[in-house]
Amino acid sequence: MIDMTVVELSRWQFAATAMYHFIFVPLTIGLSVMMAIMESVYVMTGRDVWRKATLFWGTLFGVNFAMGVATGIVMEFQFGMNWSYYSHYVGDVFGAPLAIEGLMAFFLEATFIGLFFFGWDRLSKVGHLAVTWLVALGANFSALWILIANGWMQNPVGAKFNPDTMRMEVTDFVAVLFNPVAQAKFVHTVSAGYVCGAVFIFAVSCFFLVRGKHVELAKRSMVVAASFGLASALSVVVLGDESGYIATEHQKMKIAAMEASYHTEPAPAPWTIFALPGADGGAPSFSIQVPWVGGLITTRSLNEELPGIDELVEHAQTRIRSGMIAYDALQAIRADGSNAEARAVFDEHWADLGYGLLLKRYREDVGNATDQEIAQAAADTVPGVWPLFWTFRIMMGLGFFFIGFFALWFYRASRGWLETNKPLLWFSFFLLPLPWIAIESGWFIAEFGRQPWVVEGVLPTFYAASGLHFWDLVISLGFFVTLYSILFVVMIFLMVKIIKAGPQDKLFTSADDDEDFVVAGLPATPANKELGS
Repeated sequence: MIDMTVVELSRWQFAATAMYHFIFVPLTIGLSVMMAIMESVYVMTGRDVWRKATLFWGTLFGVNFAMGVATGIVMEFQFGMNWSYYSHYVGDVFGAPLAIEGLMAFFLEATFIGLFFFGWDRLSKVGHLAVTWLVALGANFSALWILIANGWMQNPVGAKFNPDTMRMEVTDFVAVLFNPVAQAKFVHTVSAGYVCGAVFIFAVSCFFLVRGKHVELAKRSMVVAASFGLASALSVVVLGDESGYIATEHQKMKIAAMEASYHTEPAPAPWTIFALPGADGGAPSFSIQVPWVGGLITTRSLNEELPGIDELVEHAQTRIRSGMIAYDALQAIRADGSNAEARAVFDEHWADLGYGLLLKRYREDVGNATDQEIAQAAADTVPGVWPLFWTFRIMMGLGFFFIGFFALWFYRASRGWLETNKPLLWFSFFLLPLPWIAIESGWFIAEFGRQPWVVEGVLPTFYAASGLHFWDLVISLGFFVTLYSILFVVMIFLMVKIIKAGPQDKLFTSADDDEDFVVAGLPATPANKELGS
């Protein structure tokens, strides 16, 4: 039988490393593009304040990038250590985008980051600008390939299970690349990263204005952040709507859980603003709904129904019974590879094999499952409804808040009112954590809402985990959380130190001139001089 404690600990460990890693990724994406925009203005105008701005935000970008690399590498190893059967089962499909991300995107980004920091006095203005844009392109390419891999987990297209190798194999790589779920996730996630970068730059600039320091740089940075942030916030909401619409087609259970919709509503379905769970923690006992809006958002029509959880569970039972047939046919093929009849049956039912594997939680001989076990397995296809319901509303509320926030500051910037209201500046500064709350909420919805699948409809999460021991996972989980917490504190310390030091004229210059010497905003100590030289 499956040890669910080990599975849950494996999930917690991957979730912890992923959430720590995702603290750094969106800021890397957002800062890379915004510092490229600022350097573009410097090249066009020749005004040194834009060069200082690029150097300053680029230094913060560099610290954040280094932390993102350190935390991301561990996630790659966990696929083999904690999720070995997953790696075996779908590695031929999932591994390709990850390998391309390393070869095309990460190497591109890492190479040109060195040129960005060390090439200011060695490259022409246009040459260095090209380097900066290539850094930004590399950051976005990294996100693209990672989200192609993740999008396949949400919507496994372009691949088929091979009963001879017991693995999923690519049948159409173009379909994997242009998976609609992956494309929607990419543009939505990247736009969220742009919002994160804009809020970060805006908040730090507000801090400078309140303190009366680096005023010209802060005001120009705020103008860029307000305009870029407004466009990005609008994009996040629009593209998020597109992502939700696609999920309605491919992940109906996730959408039903996000809406706490237990029964199929007559078209067009209402949208629930607020709801309280019933006494059994199930269907809402009280709710506030807006007529028609749910149907318009999820189906973009007035005549299509939005399936409810109960109806989707009944449909899952049908697919589980089909999966049992596929599983029995697979066993016959493994016993006799020349069994043409078994292959014909398997080809007809293989798409439901993953649903049959859900029964592995309850018994080894899937083909002999009882009606009660089938009902239990079907009920397992429902993710945690109320965490998804509230997390989605937090994310969506923050998305609309950022539109209003940046619209207000865009208007104030156009009127020249950037530094006229100190309470508003302080308020804007303390909003700094909000984009991370929204982004982590989005990650939670995407991954928690897919449960019980590690690959939607193909491979159950509990079946993908390695057979590790309980204490192996407890010790390693404690180690990772402790180490990452220390790294996070170190990163915050470094970034605060750089922000307090403020913008500099040069980075990584000759150690002969103490006045010009700066290593990431740190003082000209002998050790730092040696590093800089």
